[in-house]
Parts: sequence; C-alpha cells; structure tokens
Amino acid sequence: MKIIKKISGKILYGTAKVISAIIDSLIHLIENIVLYTGKFFKGCLVIASMGGCLLFLLFANLGFRILANPIGFSTISILLGFLMLGGKLASYLKYQKYIITEFLFNTANYLMDEEKYKYKAFNHYKEAYKRAEEERIREEQRRYYEQQRQWEERFKQQWYQQNYQRGQGGYGGYGSQGSYGQGYVNPTVDFKNKYERSCDVLGVSYDADKQQIKSAYRRKAKEYHPDLSKLPDATKRFQEITAAYEFLSDDNIQRYKNI
Repeated sequence: MKIIKKISGKILYGTAKVISAIIDSLIHLIENIVLYTGKFFKGCLVIASMGGCLLFLLFANLGFRILANPIGFSTISILLGFLMLGGKLASYLKYQKYIITEFLFNTANYLMDEEKYKYKAFNHYKEAYKRAEEERIREEQRRYYEQQRQWEERFKQQWYQQNYQRGQGGYGGYGSQGSYGQGYVNPTVDFKNKYERSCDVLGVSYDADKQQIKSAYRRKAKEYHPDLSKLPDATKRFQEITAAYEFLSDDNIQRYKNI
C-alpha cells in the first residue's frame, strides 16, 4: 500500500510541475501581449500627434477601412480586450496556479511521506493566498511610504543646505561655513544614481515605463527566485531585484523625468 501511495505521489508531483509550467507560459504570453499591444497603440498615437492633421486624416482613413473589415474589427477588438483585461486575467491565473499547484504538491508529499507532511484541504490554500496577498500589499505600502518620507527629508535637507550657502555668500563667500558641508551628498544626485542602478538591476533603459519595468521584474524574479534557481547567490539577487522594483514606483519614475 505504501508503495502505491509513493508512486501516486510522484505522479501527482510531476503533474503539478507540468500544470505549473503551462500556467506560467500562459501568464508570460498574456503579459507580453499586453505589453506589445500597449506599445503598438501608444506608437500609433505618437506618430499621429507628430504628423499633424494630414497624417491624422490618413490614419483615420486607414482605421475606418480596418474597422469596416470583419477580420480587422475582430483583431482590434481582441487586442483592446487584452489591453484592458489582460492584467486581471494574468493575476487570476497566478491565483489559480498557487492554490492548485500548492494543493497538489502538498498532497503528493503527503502520499510519499505521511509522517513528515500533513494533508491540507483545498480551501486552506485559498485562504493562505488571500492572507499572503493582503500582507504583501500592506508591506509594500509601508515600504513605499517610508521610502517617500526618507526622500522628502533628504530633499528638505538639500533645500536648507542651499539656503544656508546663499546666506553665507551674503557675508562674503562660503569659507565661513566650516565643516558644515563636509560629507554632504546631494539628494538629487543620490536619487538619480539609485534610480539608474535599479534600472540596471532589472535590465531596463532609464526611460522605461511602468509596464516595461513590471515585465522585466517578473522575468528576473522568476529567473532568480530561491525556490526555482539553483545559483548560490539566488536569494541575494532576488532581494536586489525586489528592492529595485519597489524603488521604481510611479512617483519615482515621474520624479526622475523631472530632474
């Protein structure tokens, strides 16, 4: 009986790995479709805005022809549907992947070794996923607000430093400020350097948008995830990738553009 359970457990474990790989491929495909569809429509808008009224009319004429064709209309509708709903679909697939594969992996391990593993019901993983997501969101918000608070403090420090230097200049130069400015680091330069280092970690250009950053993060996170990668420094690399992604927030992207 134990032999049958072990064999069943191994088969179930292999099945779970196949399901995990299939869902990962679907998620990756959907994310790429959303990314490149967004780039396509954005590119069309940029070209139309740069070309003026004449080019807009030419594009409008071509657009009407495409929409009048049933195949063209269906293609555009599907692409727009992916653009609007692709993110939600990818999130839903991640949720399904977690609860299905974790349940199968645990059941497989339980069948192979009942003494070491405890059987857990399917609903247990639904609740576990919900709790993990809520905790992740709270932790991201906490780190985000803490990060923003630190940068605001540093920019305030820069403002006070500049005012101090201007005040000293009114008395005949900067020589009287002594050691006040020693060790001072311009927070704008520091922010710019950290932003660009974060982009380098994810392998994206410095002018990358949020969608490109998110796509690069997912690729890197999957490559160096401690549970998936066998590299000795996988955990350290994964932490660096996560920290870089968290730093490249919407506010920091806009702040970098304004420098």
